[in-house]
Amino acid sequence: MPQSNRPSSQPSPRQIDRLLDIMKRLRDPQGGCPWDVEQTPATIAPFAIEEAYEVMDAIARDDREAIPDELGDLLLQVVFQAQMAQEAGHFDFETVAGLIADKLVRRHPHVFGDAALEDDSWEREKDAERQRKAEYGALAGVALPLPALMRAAKLSRRAARVGFDWDDPTGILDKVHEEIDELKAELGGDRDRIEDELGDVLFTVASVARKLDIDPEAALRRSNAKFTRRFEAMEAMLARKGQTMAEQDLPTMEALWQEAKTLPGMK
Repeated sequence: MPQSNRPSSQPSPRQIDRLLDIMKRLRDPQGGCPWDVEQTPATIAPFAIEEAYEVMDAIARDDREAIPDELGDLLLQVVFQAQMAQEAGHFDFETVAGLIADKLVRRHPHVFGDAALEDDSWEREKDAERQRKAEYGALAGVALPLPALMRAAKLSRRAARVGFDWDDPTGILDKVHEEIDELKAELGGDRDRIEDELGDVLFTVASVARKLDIDPEAALRRSNAKFTRRFEAMEAMLARKGQTMAEQDLPTMEALWQEAKTLPGMK
């Protein structure tokens, strides 16, 4: 009997179910992808950080086409880890989804319960969760693998919650100048001491960002993008003259930098 070309009356699977099935097939030792099969939770883990930053970049650029694509890449990391855990008999994707659903309900008693909305309810629930996990102390649970600047801001925020803080941003800025002076005093000396003092400067700058309610990672990404635009503008100005940056002396490059800053879109 010839097959009908009419579409099937069966409903299409939800895309998350389709994704889970695809991941399971890719990991099949008998007919899957050799690269996917040989991966471990440890080998895949770094990609989660990379994909998260690509999501952040797409959002910062307000690229409406790229955002769902990048979010899909990030979701793949969750699905990949869950599939490997399921194979090892630890947990599966449903466990992951269930845990975060339960956590959201717990942390929003003003939405899913009868509690009144309070400014610190989220943090108080997180504190309770840390205590249930036997994680004690104001700094407990601040993940070590976080980017160092982001972790510095989180550590500073946690310390501020128990009163270890400056009264206003000016006090922290004074501390930044103090740390810079200590860095200057170490220049030309022991490298470990220089690195230590430079770290103190960066940590204190992260505290300034926290006090101003600014994400230091976002601020630095913005400055990175601005530097890139201006530097590439300098290169373009020289290229029109048949010259390169490597041929210029520092005063010439500084003049080009000041000129680049005046161009449209360089703020």
